[in-house]
Amino acid sequence: MEFNEAKNKFIQNWGILGSSWGINRTMAQIHALLLISPNVLSTEDIMDELKISRGNANMNIRALMDWGIVTKEYKVGERRDFFNADKDIWAVARLIIKERSKREIEPVLKVLSEVKKAEGNTEEIETFKTVVSDLESFTSSLNGVVEKFVKSDEHWFYKNLLKMVK
Repeated sequence: MEFNEAKNKFIQNWGILGSSWGINRTMAQIHALLLISPNVLSTEDIMDELKISRGNANMNIRALMDWGIVTKEYKVGERRDFFNADKDIWAVARLIIKERSKREIEPVLKVLSEVKKAEGNTEEIETFKTVVSDLESFTSSLNGVVEKFVKSDEHWFYKNLLKMVK
């Protein structure tokens, strides 16, 4: 397979994976392009490569920067902004998981904490409280695992993963 074909296939498939992870396809494709690029890219470079509009590029670059997986860089004498993605996949995974936890797990925990305070003593209310408490306990445990992963280094994670598999 020639390089351009492999590159395009990687970018397209990263976009599909991104959709599965809860981000839009274009955002994931921009991340893939920056991830495999040896040099920083301008918005125009990204637009040309992916055949997307300036607005689409700007909106998704901003979102990637909000997630912390893309950074803006400046070149002396250049008026354009340039962008770079962290090439350390372990660091990228930790940032993505941390951001998803903040956007998904923490709001769920907040809602569960609020709704478990439903008042009353009927069987329906007691069942509701039991299920909500169990969900809260499970989600808190999951959040603890996520926090340990985010704070861990690669070697600690693999060592403990191998212990669980055996």
